[in-house]
Amino acid sequence: MRVLLQRVSRAEVRVRERGATRTTGRIARGFVLLVGFTHSDDEACVAWMAEKVLGLRLFADAEDKMNLALADVGGALLVVSQFTLYGDAAKGRRPSFIDAARPETAIPLYERFIALLRERGVTVATGEFGAMMDVDLVNDGPVTLWLER
Repeated sequence: MRVLLQRVSRAEVRVRERGATRTTGRIARGFVLLVGFTHSDDEACVAWMAEKVLGLRLFADAEDKMNLALADVGGALLVVSQFTLYGDAAKGRRPSFIDAARPETAIPLYERFIALLRERGVTVATGEFGAMMDVDLVNDGPVTLWLER
């Protein structure tokens, strides 16, 4: 499982379909999580990642040190599926996505990840699995982390 985490002051995801767009998720302060799955990912991996994301202290305290977690600042999450995190562009000009989990494997893991985050009391907005999406965000810092399990 791979997550590209960006700390944001605001973010929004819109789904594009038939020339129109509709907003599926919007947050103020928090994290945008671009999430990808591979073939060996399972429930334990998803649970580990949920705990990792929620435990990270990436917000400034009164002394301007990264010392506060998402819950400490009342932040929210915008979770967007992104199989391209498993793209391999080492050879040729077109990436291979053979390491990305197929939808029948990835969708339940994506849904479980979101459920685990919500069970912890965090506001979670989402994109739409498999859809063409536009993601707008204002990276705060900038702070961007690559998380992998």
